[in-house]
Amino acid sequence: MRKFVTAVLASMLMSGAALAQEKLVVNGWGGPFQALVMATVAKKFTKETGVPVEIVTGGTIDRLNRARVVKDNPESDVTFTTSHVGWLYVNDGLFEKLDFSKIPNAKNLIPKAKASDYHLGFYGYIYSIAYRTDLVPPGVTFASWQELWKPELKGMIGLADFDASHIIKVATLLDGKPLEDWEAAQPKLMALKPNLKAFYSNSATSIQLMSSGETPVQVLLSSNAYNMMAQGVPLKLAVPKEGAILGLDTIAITKGTKKLELAYKFVNAALDPQVQAEVSKMQKASPVVVGVAVDPDIAKLPGIFSSAEQWDKDALVSNDKVRAEMLGKWNAWFAKNMMN
Repeated sequence: MRKFVTAVLASMLMSGAALAQEKLVVNGWGGPFQALVMATVAKKFTKETGVPVEIVTGGTIDRLNRARVVKDNPESDVTFTTSHVGWLYVNDGLFEKLDFSKIPNAKNLIPKAKASDYHLGFYGYIYSIAYRTDLVPPGVTFASWQELWKPELKGMIGLADFDASHIIKVATLLDGKPLEDWEAAQPKLMALKPNLKAFYSNSATSIQLMSSGETPVQVLLSSNAYNMMAQGVPLKLAVPKEGAILGLDTIAITKGTKKLELAYKFVNAALDPQVQAEVSKMQKASPVVVGVAVDPDIAKLPGIFSSAEQWDKDALVSNDKVRAEMLGKWNAWFAKNMMN
């Protein structure tokens, strides 16, 4: 009997050790994003499954390139990326095609938040015009994107150097051309060059340029604008009459994961209404499922879409597949013609 009990205890200990070693590896951004995921999705997932979450971090394109290298032996089970870069993963066979029967919370997904059959929205945000109210010329309010071209803004504007699609979307829109016909809008883009002052490659540089006043006008990520406002920077985020540029951070299951069922549970947790409400509040972002109780102070902010109808009428939406296919060409043209 003693031997039997000893064997049972040993078996239990071994099982416990095995469970302790099991973890879900998530690929995403670091810093505030990592903290956001751990405080919301990972917290719920671990409570439900007992499985801890580890996040490996890096830049958007760096992580894509790494995923390509380790394709046959992926280092993560779940991947976060932007909606258009997600198509690059899809085209390279790096994402699992989703079985929506295993993601019950996806039934409430806002249609525009379904990036593809392979990756789904986690939260929405906008890129729009942010400006220092103490530094821009009087009378400039950015009621239209066209105001970026005003001669009074010479040498005042900052743009991202890693994604030219935002300003290309604006130029084609103002020229009345489809995104695919972007080359016809090149004269419009070149006309903006005198107003450009500097370029940023990440959020930290963007915030520094705006906070210092070096670029008192930027096409800026909304969450960065709200963070600076909270820190006392005299900043305003304008939503032009044409609409703001919709952005979407997405979640996907990494192709080849050995923890497929756990990965599905994690994705489902990310779309849970309570998790979405917490993400919206912490990130000052738009939830991607209907029926989320958005904090009233968040809901009133420019660029926060708390209903499917707002996603339809208040956002400038680009074809993410086209963006993914053209991004390299756009960025190369932008660097050669706009940044030198």
